[in-house]
Amino acid sequence: MTNGNPIDFSVYSGKKVLIVNTASNCGYTGQYAELQKLHEKLGDKLAIIAFPANDFAEQEKSSDNEISQFCQINYGVTFPIAKKGVVVKSKDQQPIFKWLTDSRANGWNSHQPDWNFSKYVIDEKGNLTNYFGPSISPLDSEFLKAVE
Repeated sequence: MTNGNPIDFSVYSGKKVLIVNTASNCGYTGQYAELQKLHEKLGDKLAIIAFPANDFAEQEKSSDNEISQFCQINYGVTFPIAKKGVVVKSKDQQPIFKWLTDSRANGWNSHQPDWNFSKYVIDEKGNLTNYFGPSISPLDSEFLKAVE
């Protein structure tokens, strides 16, 4: 879990980065286990960062500490979990999601998360390359092609 400090994306230079908005009480919450498997398999070349949000049907009411404990205890999560924030377009939207959902900033994508566990792939050079909706498993073959 991050400690409340801003995430320094420069530490991920040379790696692909997967940004996932998450929630603890969602039908897709089991994807935490799949994300952890992906982290264990590709962690040397893929950084996964979870961004908890309570933007969809109030499925993440927990505190940052409770979210971190839930992920570690139930899914063995060892990849970073950001501070809970807003991922949908609004004045409070987290800066990374402002970039991910503004085609003028990222070059092509204006699609905001459809629901919890929407996935954005950034390549080794910092370019947004893919958006995958929540129903796409992190272990799906099409998804794996994008992150490997």
